[in-house]
Amino acid sequence: MPDLLWDEVKEFFDPDLVGALPDLLVPGASVEDWQAVLDLIDERGWKHQYSDGQAVVPVPRAEAVLSRASDDAIPDLQVWFAADALAIFRFHSADEIDFDVDLRELQGQDRLDLFCEFLSAIGRQVAKPVLMSSEGGDGRHPLLGFDVESDRVVLLARPLENTVRT
Repeated sequence: MPDLLWDEVKEFFDPDLVGALPDLLVPGASVEDWQAVLDLIDERGWKHQYSDGQAVVPVPRAEAVLSRASDDAIPDLQVWFAADALAIFRFHSADEIDFDVDLRELQGQDRLDLFCEFLSAIGRQVAKPVLMSSEGGDGRHPLLGFDVESDRVVLLARPLENTVRT
């Protein structure tokens, strides 16, 4: 049984309502958690590309990436968790794993299931929640996310279509 049903959450995947690139994060992370995610990417064999500035280079250890000078360009890691579904991780800080997905790539139940599997894999790897907020949000009002206790992706807000409108 799927974690979420498309008909119940499709509003959260509407680029016109929440932005095309929602913010995803693992709060309360550490360098070790970042490394665990990098290890997961290798273990799963997900296609990926690490860019530091304009250069595409092999993925370094998390400690090396996160110890760079604050005025250096922020590297990113593109991860294809499906053939045409991309997550872009940005190494802003050690205490928060930050990434984006493109909602236009995640339309329909099959794509939602792939996305939930991806969030669950990350959450299980680091034993922490993985939260999705609207694009440009502050992260304090997540829409959905991987819940460690229930070991699945759950709704954390109510879609507008399920609320009473006046």
